[in-house]
Amino acid sequence: MSIDGVSGRTSYIGTNILNLRNQLNDLTTQLATGKVSTTYAGQGLDRGFALSLRAQISSINAFSDTATNLNTRLSVANLTLQGLSDVGSQVKNASTTATLTLNEGGQTSGQITAQAAFANAVAMLNSQSGDRYLFSGRAMDTPATVSADTMLKGTATQAGLTQLINERKQADQSANMMGRLSVSSPPATTTVTSVAEDGSPFGLKLLSVQSSLTGATVTQPTGTPKSASVDLGAVNPKEGDKIKFNFTLPDGTTDAIELTATATNPPPAGSFLIGADTTATTANLQSTLTSSIKTLSDTSLVAASAVAASNNFFNPVATVSGAAVNNQNTPPAPISGSTVLSGAAGTDSLSTSFATGDTITVNGTPITFVASGATGNQVNITDSVQTLMAKIDQVSGTKNPSTISNGVINLHGADGQSLSISSSNTAALGALGIANNTTAAPAPLRVGGPPFNTATSLVAGTPANTVYWYTGENGPGSARGTAVAQVDQSITVQYGARANEQAFRYLLQNVAVYAAVTTNASNPNASAQVTALAQRVSANLAPQNGQQQIQDVQAEFAGAQTATKAATDRQTQLKAMAETMLDSVEGVNQDEVATKILALQTSLQASYQTTSMLYQTTLLKYLPVG
Repeated sequence: MSIDGVSGRTSYIGTNILNLRNQLNDLTTQLATGKVSTTYAGQGLDRGFALSLRAQISSINAFSDTATNLNTRLSVANLTLQGLSDVGSQVKNASTTATLTLNEGGQTSGQITAQAAFANAVAMLNSQSGDRYLFSGRAMDTPATVSADTMLKGTATQAGLTQLINERKQADQSANMMGRLSVSSPPATTTVTSVAEDGSPFGLKLLSVQSSLTGATVTQPTGTPKSASVDLGAVNPKEGDKIKFNFTLPDGTTDAIELTATATNPPPAGSFLIGADTTATTANLQSTLTSSIKTLSDTSLVAASAVAASNNFFNPVATVSGAAVNNQNTPPAPISGSTVLSGAAGTDSLSTSFATGDTITVNGTPITFVASGATGNQVNITDSVQTLMAKIDQVSGTKNPSTISNGVINLHGADGQSLSISSSNTAALGALGIANNTTAAPAPLRVGGPPFNTATSLVAGTPANTVYWYTGENGPGSARGTAVAQVDQSITVQYGARANEQAFRYLLQNVAVYAAVTTNASNPNASAQVTALAQRVSANLAPQNGQQQIQDVQAEFAGAQTATKAATDRQTQLKAMAETMLDSVEGVNQDEVATKILALQTSLQASYQTTSMLYQTTLLKYLPVG
């Protein structure tokens, strides 16, 4: 019989010790990491669930980072919006409280305040958050505007607002300071006073005439261009009788000249002298009316002209300018507003007539030519070019009436909108001087000239000769949609903005015009000019019904912040729940692990001792001593 050593048949004891040692190592790792295993394989059947929970937590962390960045940008944007609102309040207050004293530069203290406020507003609209310009739309790496100085003063080759205001002033006042009006008597009459416009888009426009003059006959403004008349007849007015001429100014406001008949000589201000007969009285009325129009032209009209120029600069409009064309009269002459759309040779009609059934399409909306009885978007073929232009203006929605002068038509689109013109009768459209399928993009409007005091139309400025103040993205869609952040699996927040939005643009154009206008202190009408401008700026900076306000944008941003906060709060709760569930899968009870380690250490120690004793056992210990 053979006798084996301890290591042979008892190797299972070593294996058991190694197993205990491995268990101890695993438990020690669990105690150190707090995890069941450092690999997904060691997590057992719940490893797929753990992977899903980790993906959810990772997604929530990503949304949290997005929310943090979004809140930062919205906070910066809200600071800007509040700053812009404060600028409006500051300038409005300055326009109503500043003195009328002009400094050496021809400006009041309120206008100096407006200059600083304008520069501040432009700087705020060029605000950045990180690497993103917040008011440039999708052009996040481009400043929203040119500098405030460039807007006002222009460059060596580009006209800024100040130059456009001066050009518009010349056009509105005209060389004789009559606001593009004429006061005269028709041929062969001595008792009629006629007031007529010149047909340009500039100057004072007749609105109505109100009269209490005894025996007088008043003809209200009518015709193209408009004219009105007052016929004193054979009976002189009585002392105290009044006549009032109402006008529309370039910025859409109204003003009036009211004259009172008086027997006092010299007549007091605002009065005309009753003469020996109606012929003499008519001459006195015309003289006083002419003088009053010149005063109005050098006071309210100057302010209104500046406001209109600022609107044209900041609020670009598409312009389609035709070529100079003649009618088919004998001899041919440039077409005018009275030229008929369809007629025979030798008449004042287009060289190629429109026919029944023809169409002109304006921005996708057709205007149809009919034989007679035009309604809606229809024009009679016997109507005039002026009627057609008015219908085109109605369809395009422009605030700048289309004009015709020396055979050239200028059509304008709505604020900030493109303008496209096409026709089923290409030849007839060409007879208007317009090529078929013509499209124009928005551009700042300026007076066509020089000379400016006899200009007849507003034309589109080009990037080569006029400052384009907004340099950000101006594509389709809402401004808010130019920046979108996903803050949850199914929730996106829009927070984009463009500096040329109505609220911002309207603020800029009114602060800028107050900052840009200068007044000649030696002009006896200087105080009236400054007062008229300040009144308009103050009124325009007050909340306007039906118009976007800065507070509206603030409310939209507040809504974005609210939605973001709600999503973040919900995600915080979901993350806590997911982490708890993940810990139940991956984590361990450290007290339980520690207890197991102690038990294993005891078992391992006993195994070591037993094994040691076994390995020290030899045959010699059992042999008798001999």
